[in-house]
Amino acid sequence: MVKIDNLDRKILNVIISNARTPFKEIADSCGVSRAAVHQRVQRLIEAKVITGSGYHVDYKLLGYTTYTYVGVKLEKGSLFREVSEALKQINEIVECHFTTGAYAMLIKVISRDNAHLMEVLSEHIQNIPGVLSTETMISLEENFSRPYVLTDIVDGK
Repeated sequence: MVKIDNLDRKILNVIISNARTPFKEIADSCGVSRAAVHQRVQRLIEAKVITGSGYHVDYKLLGYTTYTYVGVKLEKGSLFREVSEALKQINEIVECHFTTGAYAMLIKVISRDNAHLMEVLSEHIQNIPGVLSTETMISLEENFSRPYVLTDIVDGK
């Protein structure tokens, strides 16, 4: 576990809410220099606490209106890595998790519509060696999506 202090937490919370916030603005809100913010962010990147930055795209505005969670049952749980690599090749899959419970894996698929979803399922996912079955759960509406705000992490605890 990477140890962070209150300043790291404050910086991370600003970056979590808006990765495009200028370092000068972060420095002003934290009461430190821009150089201190830059050094802290670099250290967090090197420690892989921060693993990327970018924009959030609303795919629905681009015509991808169907968001689906798919539970995947495998012939054997040990096939997770191989199946995961195959799933990674399918562009419509935006998340993949190895899980406990009824499914070995849970994936998130974005598609244009139900016909596109059916194509992704039947022509791609269900043809992967080791995939035993799938169960789809279409999201009717996203109520909220938010980053986790760091409130209780002090000195890596």
